[in-house]
Amino acid sequence: MPLESSSAARPTFSIVIPAYNEAARIRSTLETIRDYAARTHRPLEVIVVDDGSTDTTADIVRQFLPADAAGRTPSGSEGPLPRPEGRSTCPVHLLVNDRNRGKGFAVRRGMLEARGDFILMCDADLSAPIDELEKLRPWIERGCDIVIGSRDLPDSVLDPPQPLARRLMAWTFRAIRRRLLLPHIRDTQCGFKLFRCDAARETFSRATEDGWLFDCEALALAERLGYRIQEVGLRWRDMPGSRVHPLREALRALPTLLRIRRRIRSVDYANAEIRR
Repeated sequence: MPLESSSAARPTFSIVIPAYNEAARIRSTLETIRDYAARTHRPLEVIVVDDGSTDTTADIVRQFLPADAAGRTPSGSEGPLPRPEGRSTCPVHLLVNDRNRGKGFAVRRGMLEARGDFILMCDADLSAPIDELEKLRPWIERGCDIVIGSRDLPDSVLDPPQPLARRLMAWTFRAIRRRLLLPHIRDTQCGFKLFRCDAARETFSRATEDGWLFDCEALALAERLGYRIQEVGLRWRDMPGSRVHPLREALRALPTLLRIRRRIRSVDYANAEIRR
């Protein structure tokens, strides 16, 4: 079935970008996505979630906002993002966390604010170029609920290859993770995932992981809820400046994965509508 927006005012796609101290890259990323929207004539909205940055990330994003929009902090009294009307096919919205809460928190907040029929989460550095969305879309049209980009399939292209330390971390982490969670998925951590809006809301409204392993929890929750997940190889450009320390995070992964597995197994989904 073709991808269509449910109404003229509602975007077909929402793109959620978590950002922490991304002042050096966020302008280029937003300009690239805006150009993509213009080329494809596809209604998009972009939601940048500034996770307590100490640089000028939020100030740069505000230059892309509609005139009457402003970044919001996570105070419960402030309500949802403003949704100004306009002709732009790629409006940008900003959410600002009051402190650095973790990538998982930032992504979760953005996914639950998104209005699009289909919601893409992607990294602020566009390590997976935005055009790779075209590889994910056909699988949504075929009936998948969640399509995840992968750096570890035969048709994946890494240019340039990741540094040896990161490859060793990825191999070690994958071996441990597949014994505990999602054994059929090769790459849970690629920051390029497309969700149907219902799958995103059902999944992220139940998620609790704030750190970098939030992907594992979200995918395990989605699978538990019966959503169909498809993994697709994509083109990936390894960008310098990662804030994940390979050795330290690999050592932390095991207890976090065990906690996620216990929670997935113990949560009572009796009142949830389980898809078959």
